[in-house]
Amino acid sequence: MKIALNKKHKQYIALFISMVVLSLLVHNNFKINQINRINDISQNNITNEKQVSPKELFLESWHIIKANYYSNNLNKQNWTRWKKRYINKIKTQEDAYVAINSMIASLDDSYSKFMSQREFSEQNSAINSKLYGIGVNIASISGKIYVINVLENAPAARCGIQSGDIILKVNNKDISGQSIYRIAQLIRGDINVNINLEILRGNKKLNKTVKREEIKVKTIESEKINDDIAYIRILSFIGLETSKEFIVALNKYKDSKGLILDLRGNSGGLFQNAIVISNLFMKKGVIVSVLARQGRKNVYKAQDKDCIYTKPLVILVDNRTASASEILTCALKENKRAVVVGTDTYGKGLVQKVFSLPNGTGMNLTIAHYLTPSGKDINKKGIKPDYSVNIEHGDFINNIDTQLVYAVNLLEKIISKKEN
Repeated sequence: MKIALNKKHKQYIALFISMVVLSLLVHNNFKINQINRINDISQNNITNEKQVSPKELFLESWHIIKANYYSNNLNKQNWTRWKKRYINKIKTQEDAYVAINSMIASLDDSYSKFMSQREFSEQNSAINSKLYGIGVNIASISGKIYVINVLENAPAARCGIQSGDIILKVNNKDISGQSIYRIAQLIRGDINVNINLEILRGNKKLNKTVKREEIKVKTIESEKINDDIAYIRILSFIGLETSKEFIVALNKYKDSKGLILDLRGNSGGLFQNAIVISNLFMKKGVIVSVLARQGRKNVYKAQDKDCIYTKPLVILVDNRTASASEILTCALKENKRAVVVGTDTYGKGLVQKVFSLPNGTGMNLTIAHYLTPSGKDINKKGIKPDYSVNIEHGDFINNIDTQLVYAVNLLEKIISKKEN
């Protein structure tokens, strides 16, 4: 069986997405079924428009970190030293940003970060699945910026931009030598504003004028692989609508004899999405345990009434499967509800909370870590699949998804064994 790599399997950076979210965020506005029961971990990502002085912004950030960071010793340091160091030196917004970022850097925690007004707004847009841009995905290949795919009905598609186009200039600025993140910054921006792209298609240079728009992002893809097997891919757990989209897809294929759930490349998102989707496949058992400061422990268990799919399940993972994706994978693997195919996962066992700060700014701060149903801490370790399968370079070049082929064959055997 030859199963082609979907173009989306090859995408790396979406220009309409303002940031790469490699975190497990908790959110208190998400409601679906009985999800309110897990809201003892919460956050407020509503923009705080209160205007305060740079010094007051620094002090509020200092207090939030001191009171909420998951490690009581704050990376073995006396937190008061930061107040003494900066309190009389902060005069401008830039001063406050430098001080706050220095404090957070001292935690040696890559998942905790301060966000400017623009960055916080962009993260909130991602959570609400409302992103802004032209609707293309790009990758840097041999120093050239290629359009990997174009979203259907997006501004770029309507202007004739195609997969395989090479971007040369943005608004008449040569982008050679610039990072892909910097190029994304040049292309995204205020909606209803035109940008000009010079692209190379074959040997021909073309100029395209594209107007930025709000783009409703879908985080779920699904299809029928054959008469017996359905396929659902979760691109990200970041969207508020992700669980609802997933339930729609699952109900669409509820009569399938088995399901492949693809979590490859999924770097995580909202905690609630992982809990809800896990419960759709589990009638009982622990989904995850969360350990907060001073040993406080919250255990999240499956509820029988929320389970809607009990047929065989295979999960695909890789080294970019992280955070909420790993919670879902461990819940189903350790409760013997699914078998896992692919490569070792990323290994992120920390939980972040989003704090809304004055002046429209915000902060992602690690407030807890989680354990798998069997009590394992996977942070910096990852999850080993039941069946290790790599996609070799030749398979990638020949557009063959070896892992998906393996998963299909394995699921067919499981289905056959169950029927017999």
